[in-house]
Amino acid sequence: MSTPQGVRERGELFSPRFELFADVLSIGLATAVAALPLVTAPAALSTACAVLRRRRLYDEPCTARRYLAALRAREDRRGDLAAGAVLLVACALLAADAALVAAGLPGAGQFAVFLAAAAAVAALVGLRACAGYRAGAGHGWRGACRDAAGRAVRDVPGSVLVLLALCTAGMCVWALPPLLFLVAGPLAVALTAVELRLR
Repeated sequence: MSTPQGVRERGELFSPRFELFADVLSIGLATAVAALPLVTAPAALSTACAVLRRRRLYDEPCTARRYLAALRAREDRRGDLAAGAVLLVACALLAADAALVAAGLPGAGQFAVFLAAAAAVAALVGLRACAGYRAGAGHGWRGACRDAAGRAVRDVPGSVLVLLALCTAGMCVWALPPLLFLVAGPLAVALTAVELRLR
């Protein structure tokens, strides 16, 4: 006789939900390690979202081993590296513009507001593209970003949730820097949940 999901059987040490929590943290650690070269960050995060999506839709385990297998099995490695290169260039431009704002140039206040808005929009589209990227979809990262921009406009509540998840992750890392190596897992859970709302 099967027990309801999340209910612990007699003699079982941890409930399935606690095991899922542990799996999410291990996936977060694996994602952080895979993203260390920075150019691999989009592929690492989109793989985490794909593994979590399969856990929700098909009840597959979402262990770190399955994550690493999915990461190795990615087909569009050139596209993944191109997406990572775009991310690095965007971050470099953002840092340079932030330095100009900090230098106190004329109109720095208005430019800072524009810069923050542009960074939020870019982060929103990028994160939703990672969550919605499908291996073998035939349109690669460019199509994923185009679809993500459309979903960001059509699904405003979901976009707000994505930005709140990103801010929460940033605050956690700011308060406790070692969480940088774990926060990718919960962030991927939030991104996957937002995308699955639309189904």
